[in-house]
Amino acid sequence: MTHQHPPTDRRRFLHHGARWAAATTAAAATLGGLASASAQAARAPAAVAPGARGLALAHTHTREQIALVYAHDDRYLPSALGSLNHFLRDHYTGDVGQIDPRLFDLLHRVRQVLGSTAEYEVISGYRCPTTNNRLRNTRGGGVAQRSLHMEGQAIDVRLRGVALADLRDAALSLRAGGVGFYPRDQFVHLDTGRQRSW
Repeated sequence: MTHQHPPTDRRRFLHHGARWAAATTAAAATLGGLASASAQAARAPAAVAPGARGLALAHTHTREQIALVYAHDDRYLPSALGSLNHFLRDHYTGDVGQIDPRLFDLLHRVRQVLGSTAEYEVISGYRCPTTNNRLRNTRGGGVAQRSLHMEGQAIDVRLRGVALADLRDAALSLRAGGVGFYPRDQFVHLDTGRQRSW
């Protein structure tokens, strides 16, 4: 014998079931929103915090991208520096060098001069001696024997949405190191060596 609920009991059951489903959906949406907000907070808020210095980079060879805060006031963040060292590794060999943190400050300051928050496109970061020698022998003398790329003090970049000449001029205005202009290859060389330009 099958027991059947009276119509009123069935309506009450359906009504409570619908309310429970709506509450569950709302809770899931709230949790999803909180998770999304939390993920955004992990990426962004430090970038706008007072005293924070950050960078956004896209590597033209590895196709990797990175955006992070690397320093607060006068304190560099070791984990961020480690991430940037890896990101700027020799893309030919995979060797990871120690990048001079002042190079990140230089990139940060150039963006400030230009009033830009765009990401840099990186053509070359760290180079191990083997790679540097090989490039010297195949690039017609366009690579220095004692390149500061090997010391983690140089980077070749362009900045999205900014004319190459404007990027060069902004870097020159800082008088903070070497600036090389390569319009044919579409990049500007920046380094933390002595002040010079070519």
